[in-house]
Amino acid sequence: MWGRRRARRGGRSAEELRERRREREAALRRARRQEQLVSKRLLREDSAAEEGGQDGADVVPDPLSEDEVLELLRGVQRGSEDRQRSLGRLRWALQNEETQQKFVRLDGSIRTLTGLFTSSLAELQLEAARCLHELSHSSVPTVAEACLPVTSYLLTYLSGHSLELTELCLYTLGNLVVESQAVRKQLLPQGIIPVLASCIQSPHEAVLEGVGYVLSQLLQAKEAPMEIIPLVLDSVLPQHMLRLVCSGLKAAMGAAVEFAWCLHYIICRHKDNEVLLALGAVPALTSLLLDLASQIPQDVPEGLELLVCPVLRSLSNLLAQTGCQGQGQDGRLLIALFLILQCFLQQHPFLIQECLWLLNNLTADDPFLCSALLSLELLPALLQLLTCSQMATVLVLTVLCNMAEKGLFLCQQLLQQPLLPQLLPLLTLPDPEAVGQCLELLHLLFLHCPEAAADFTRQGGHQALEQHQSTPELQERAQALLDVVRSGAPSACQATLAAFS
Repeated sequence: MWGRRRARRGGRSAEELRERRREREAALRRARRQEQLVSKRLLREDSAAEEGGQDGADVVPDPLSEDEVLELLRGVQRGSEDRQRSLGRLRWALQNEETQQKFVRLDGSIRTLTGLFTSSLAELQLEAARCLHELSHSSVPTVAEACLPVTSYLLTYLSGHSLELTELCLYTLGNLVVESQAVRKQLLPQGIIPVLASCIQSPHEAVLEGVGYVLSQLLQAKEAPMEIIPLVLDSVLPQHMLRLVCSGLKAAMGAAVEFAWCLHYIICRHKDNEVLLALGAVPALTSLLLDLASQIPQDVPEGLELLVCPVLRSLSNLLAQTGCQGQGQDGRLLIALFLILQCFLQQHPFLIQECLWLLNNLTADDPFLCSALLSLELLPALLQLLTCSQMATVLVLTVLCNMAEKGLFLCQQLLQQPLLPQLLPLLTLPDPEAVGQCLELLHLLFLHCPEAAADFTRQGGHQALEQHQSTPELQERAQALLDVVRSGAPSACQATLAAFS
């Protein structure tokens, strides 16, 4: 077999696709309205700059001198009535990274903030939490590690009654775990997974979205496959994640997006996903895509692609697992995929390849779905995607190979499109992967329908093959097909192709 059929999307894709996947991930990062991959987020009110005398929260203050930072610290240490105002000025100053580094180097700075954060005075506690949140946004690892003493308190206050404080604590934790493995290693024994498992049952959308943010950061850590994912799968988190993802079209879209990416990170980085399969992840995600396809309005809501992408990837990777064959055997899913393609084609073309990956994994070992592409008259729409992009070309050809592999009837149906005239230009592409997949498709067509080789020759196909005789990775396959088209007789064609297979 020349081309791989079933494939996982994500961290364990084949070597030859890794570079393209990285490029797609980079494009996806740019396309997202809010960064949902490893990133940091700030919760600031529009009036957050008031204490600094500025007009907007996006105005970064100038760095302070060490003496000025020390004076701010002394201001919040004094037990005066003006302490809250001093904390506000400190919070404003900590929006500057240079000031942050000077602050954490001061003796007693984090201890002072921790004391105010654990205060019984709600306003002081909230203002101290905002200061810690600013520190958590630093890109300097030493700043994040300076916050290590406060992590246990951040976890404790996740079970409090103040929604604003809970949300601040969640996003502060999410920011801290990105920068430092030391922070992650401290949070795990402190029980961050059980705490998140409790928080995910909150009725408040803001809390749910914050939980998803923290979890998505943890699941992308380099140590996640061995140290974090098993803990998550042993908790109640998976069933609630799946529930929230599948209810995202009705409510809590932000949380659904976060947890859809969490599912993707688990599935693509974990070999055994029996827990998710046992929870009915395949039929649940299938049902979500069916609902999505049936409800997509003409004017697609902004951000919907952020949910669709990880759902497509998660379902595709689950179907790539051993023992999942047949679980996605629903012809309606094929229709849904093409409706989604039609909807997002112009504005979010990166979703084309995500849909095609899923279509590839659906048809890889499933004669029923291969036939359904024909009976549902979806093949013309598939062929229109042949020239959308380099990766789309490869994936469409792979799906066509999945169909041709099933034998005579499907090959005859493919050739009636007509397919051969559409393949000839692809043999001139500069991409060896696309050309190689095209050669495999020709091999399967000629094997099951030897008369197609004569048609191919009449259309000038042998000339297209000859140009690849000097291409190292293609010359063997190109030469085999040339031998077939030159032999002429159907029986000789079959004998040559059978031997080559």
